[in-house]
Amino acid sequence: TSAACFSVFEGLVTGGSSGLGCATVERLVQNGASAVILDLPSSDGAALAEKLGSAVVLLAFPQVTSEADVQSAVSLAREKFGKLDLAVNCAGIAVAFKTYNFKKDLPHSLEDFQGRTFNVIRLAVGEMGKNEPDADGHRGCIINTASVAAFDGQVIK
Repeated sequence: TSAACFSVFEGLVTGGSSGLGCATVERLVQNGASAVILDLPSSDGAALAEKLGSAVVLLAFPQVTSEADVQSAVSLAREKFGKLDLAVNCAGIAVAFKTYNFKKDLPHSLEDFQGRTFNVIRLAVGEMGKNEPDADGHRGCIINTASVAAFDGQVIK
């Protein structure tokens, strides 16, 4: 079953304190997995970690684009759970603006989304490479999420 699959995961979830990230963490833990939540200091991650118990650890950093911060989360997952074999990118910052504005919003948003996602993938894959392959030859799993705004757009006033 899919629940049996989740029980072997020791994961890292960016944006794991709210929305899709929170639902991901809750589902993983419900199915026997453990997770490190990587989220902003202003998030509700502490309450979620307390609710879910020892299967969840919260790391609150101001920037998931920071290599040192992500490496700390990856290292903590290995230290706390013995391995890292799942990374889920759910973090996102909602900034609605017209793409033809020439302010700094667009470059910052692109750097944030692309840089964060790439950073987590790069550092998580490096750690997953240390895992023994499973019966199918896999060492881990990366899941990247995106906003529905990619297809539906956003109304800007």
